[in-house]
Amino acid sequence: MFEPYLNQWRLQPEGAPIHTPGSDLLPVRFEGRAAMLKVAHDDEERIGARVMAWWAGDGAAEVYRQDEQALLMERATGPGSLMRMALDGQDDEASRIACATIARLHRPRGAPPAGLASLEDWFAALFLAAREVPARFAESAAIARGLLGSQRDVVVLHGDVHHDNVLDFGPRGWLAIDPKRVLGDRGYDYANLICNPELPTVTRPERFHRQVAVVAEASGLGTTRLLQWVAAYAGLSAAWFLEDGDETYADSDFQVLALALDALAGNGARHSG
Repeated sequence: MFEPYLNQWRLQPEGAPIHTPGSDLLPVRFEGRAAMLKVAHDDEERIGARVMAWWAGDGAAEVYRQDEQALLMERATGPGSLMRMALDGQDDEASRIACATIARLHRPRGAPPAGLASLEDWFAALFLAAREVPARFAESAAIARGLLGSQRDVVVLHGDVHHDNVLDFGPRGWLAIDPKRVLGDRGYDYANLICNPELPTVTRPERFHRQVAVVAEASGLGTTRLLQWVAAYAGLSAAWFLEDGDETYADSDFQVLALALDALAGNGARHSG
């Protein structure tokens, strides 16, 4: 699958291939630069590649070459890691870096790429789960409906901002990779910084409340709006994980959802839009 692109774009392999459900990747050299070749297997990855090219290297890895199936992009070679920072006493700084990157991605640009999903469609799994298991999902779904009915600052979203999708590109700074294909309220992109189940500390109340404060300030969303997006996103993420049979990560999301609902109840703003 890589061979045609190695020849066409004159690439030199520089590492082992990486295989994911949606794509195959290969570290390469391109005109003396570290690059990553990514060959997509589904529409989500193909449309995500259009989003990467649309950002034109502003807040995201630069795209060097592209066709309908493959993307050749700048490769991160810097030593930094937001996940490592978050675990080594620099959680606040990691969150602020991610928020600054999100803000760059959300800058006004021209017409968005074709094929993007609406945020309403993106939440379909949560609304289905709320009908099937209302005891676990109804409150999250109600908050999501309120947010979707009162969207502000609609932008092309990254859709999956977490600690391993914002990378250190050395002199170019911290940049995003691997976007989804969704258009909607900018608040959505900040929620996973609070929910990321791959972060071992994510369900600790002290971490939750501290990072809500940090992200609310850095994003300009305000505490209540951020908490609402966290509650909506945590329910959606739990629904996705249960669809995949991953009860461990779903349980992490349910714990974060409970923290968000408790905080919203304390603010008297659980269901406001």
